Amino acid sequence: MAIWELFMIGVGLSMDAFAVSVCKGLATKSVKAKHFLLVGLWFGGFQALMPFIGYLLGSSFEQYIVSFDHWIAFILLVLIGANMIRESFSKEEEPSNASFAVKIMFLLAVATSIDALAVGITFALLPDVNIALAVSLIGITTFFLSGIGLKIGNVFGTRYKSKAEFIGGLILVLIGTKILLEHLGILG
Repeated sequence: MAIWELFMIGVGLSMDAFAVSVCKGLATKSVKAKHFLLVGLWFGGFQALMPFIGYLLGSSFEQYIVSFDHWIAFILLVLIGANMIRESFSKEEEPSNASFAVKIMFLLAVATSIDALAVGITFALLPDVNIALAVSLIGITTFFLSGIGLKIGNVFGTRYKSKAEFIGGLILVLIGTKILLEHLGILG
């Protein structure tokens, strides 16, 4: 898998963390450097950890599912992406909470990185994924995009939240489709 593909997966996966960071920025009166570091470390750290755990899980079952792994990768990425797109059209407002307490950040980090666990399983099923590079790119991308989301939320409010979720979902759907089409020999 090419670096640009891993980077785009990182962007797609980080959109949930970006959206939550926008909400955090909206709820925080004065954003300080420690807030940027906290959202970056929590969200980036979990976005890197979860695909690694998924990769380990997927690797242990790979021998049983190798004949249809491309379908699993396609279905997981399309379902995750479609759910993000659906959420981007939702009118439900997530409650804003300005707290950066460990318990709150832990729960938010886990909630925003569950999708990354499924992507990690997908990585185990693909023949050419450098997992160290993949989790590093995902974590670093999420680190920076979470900080950007915090600032955007603090300055502009929630104007970009749904657009970010839509774009992230679309990226995951397109990459899932590309994986399937390559395996079927439609894309070279």
